[in-house]
Amino acid sequence: MKQFILGLVIVGAFIGHGKAQEIGKKTVQSEWNVVDHVPVEKFLIQSHRGAGVLAEENTIDAFKLGWSMGTVPESDLRTTKDGIIVAFHDDNFKRVVKGASEELKKKGVADLTFAELTKLDVGSWKGEQFQGRHVSKITEAFDLMKGHPERQLYLDIKNISLPQLAKEVQSRRIDKQVILASTKYDIIHEWKALVPQSQTLLWLGGDEAKLKERFVEVRKSNFSDITQLQVHVRLNKDKKSPEPFTPSSEFIMNVGKEVRSHNIVFQSLPWEIADPKVYSAMLDLGVASFATDHPDVTVKAVKDYYEKKKKVVLP
Repeated sequence: MKQFILGLVIVGAFIGHGKAQEIGKKTVQSEWNVVDHVPVEKFLIQSHRGAGVLAEENTIDAFKLGWSMGTVPESDLRTTKDGIIVAFHDDNFKRVVKGASEELKKKGVADLTFAELTKLDVGSWKGEQFQGRHVSKITEAFDLMKGHPERQLYLDIKNISLPQLAKEVQSRRIDKQVILASTKYDIIHEWKALVPQSQTLLWLGGDEAKLKERFVEVRKSNFSDITQLQVHVRLNKDKKSPEPFTPSSEFIMNVGKEVRSHNIVFQSLPWEIADPKVYSAMLDLGVASFATDHPDVTVKAVKDYYEKKKKVVLP
């Protein structure tokens, strides 16, 4: 049976203490709960861009930290001018290369060779303790996964050749350890044809109307080739509304029920949110996995939730 990971992604900044209290008081719950189906040690937590806010993103050090916490790091993939697939998110160097010239700020990974890319410091922007960190080939991470089946890695496609990536994955025999992530369903299909034993994550964004349109698309293929599904969820900005999320809690629960019928996993990324009440509320709605920028907070929140649900109250 496919690993159960369903995914919601909560996007947007947390909207204050009042909303936290409101979420904490919510009583809406799905009939299905992850605690009854997935052991806590198997609960999947994706560490966004490696280790979230705890390390400089998309570096080998970040991936190692993510693994050490028992989570699954995520890496963004781009291709250099000389055809090397590397771990890097942005389409330019403006944000993550401290002190970059105006000319360099306008350039991206595709404009430099790998040798040129390795000369850039992509750690100092995060803090002096990360000074000297450099962009790495994705194969460096793959090599660390060989012989360690417990180490998995999300691959978020930005600009790469799928056949090239597939060859590098298969040559190291880590097919089952990678999870290709994309919002484009055709890429999911193409990847699964190349690496049938790998996992996939299709993530869907937009308002409720847009999400319903996307589900029409995946239903046509009967959710084929998808092992994990992500739906972007925002905190409701309407403070007068009793509904904490958008799309609505009811929509979230219905999506969960549908994808579970296909043995697909449900995952949530609370973007810039580190309040345990949010994680608890999403778990009550049927979420079975999280992606996060705060893996330390998320790991603890999940463990606390399991303890609470498993606790037996004696008369």
